[in-house]
Amino acid sequence: MNVAVLPGDGIGPEIIAQARRVLDKLGLKLQFQEAPVGGTAYEKHGDPLPAATLRVAKDADAVLFGAVGDPRYDKLERAKRPEQAILGLRKELGLFANLRPARVHPELAAASALKPEVVSGLDILIVRELTGDIYFGQPKGIRNKAGRHGHEREGFDTMLYSESEVRRIARLAFEAARKRNRRVCSVDKANVLETSQLWRDVVSAEAKDFGDIELTHMYVDNCAMQLVRNPKQFDVIVTGNMFGDILSDEASMLTGSIGMLPSAALDEQGKGLYEPIHGTAPDIAGKGVANPLATILSAALMLRYSLHQPQAAERIEKAVSRVLQSGLRTADIYTEGTRKVGTKEMGDAVVAAL
Repeated sequence: MNVAVLPGDGIGPEIIAQARRVLDKLGLKLQFQEAPVGGTAYEKHGDPLPAATLRVAKDADAVLFGAVGDPRYDKLERAKRPEQAILGLRKELGLFANLRPARVHPELAAASALKPEVVSGLDILIVRELTGDIYFGQPKGIRNKAGRHGHEREGFDTMLYSESEVRRIARLAFEAARKRNRRVCSVDKANVLETSQLWRDVVSAEAKDFGDIELTHMYVDNCAMQLVRNPKQFDVIVTGNMFGDILSDEASMLTGSIGMLPSAALDEQGKGLYEPIHGTAPDIAGKGVANPLATILSAALMLRYSLHQPQAAERIEKAVSRVLQSGLRTADIYTEGTRKVGTKEMGDAVVAAL
């Protein structure tokens, strides 16, 4: 089983190192090949996604990804910015489905921004379409136009979905729901956007093949409100690229910290890229205080979905739960009465729990 390891920028190398230690402890026959990506790659090769890195990712059975991005590169042309690396990987690898689970560990209910009784027992899966929508639709750009007060610039992007793109993400969401509580909420903005009306029509049509699944529809603004008001009403949420990007980050804060949430981005054959949903956190990079649990849990998702090692994945998840039960916390999930530890100490604890 060949795994491409792309640590990236900021805290990426620190958290990836702990995930590697956990994977090594399992005793599986894993081969790792590391390659630069993001700002690190730009510094070395003048490109956030060098051809050699892309080859490593394409040749692997799965990709374990850290994070990319740094304010230092914000003035570069967009094509050279670190964030283009993850967009390029999604496109080149055909990673159309982003699975973002938001689960509240009982021990972390008090760390949520909401009352414990609102989030206790929360277990949501957000299925985000990843290769369409306004992020990839053409045309897009910034142009000059004649305005009332002379020439001015205007920016434009195109929101675009085809029936086939909506159909495949809808079917994946319905299939995921069959392994959970058999409820899917499709989120759109069909009262305003033609793209969303197409989305709603196609999802509704596909639901006819899944008579055992309860399908509901919700506008994205209402969904954002309901995630705060009553998040446990949801089981599986399926939505487009931009809405999913926003809603999944909102859902992450229900769990206590964005540092706890893993994610999987899958192609049609189940090959995937696995990463924590948080960013590079340059303000704490190199300080040894970042939370590695989202990355460790992403490695568990990798074992489950791409490497077909569900028992090993479950071992990791149980080890993380045991560590949380013991009272160890990184700074982002620390509460009174628990013990604050750093990145390596948290990794040590998960390895010991295994």
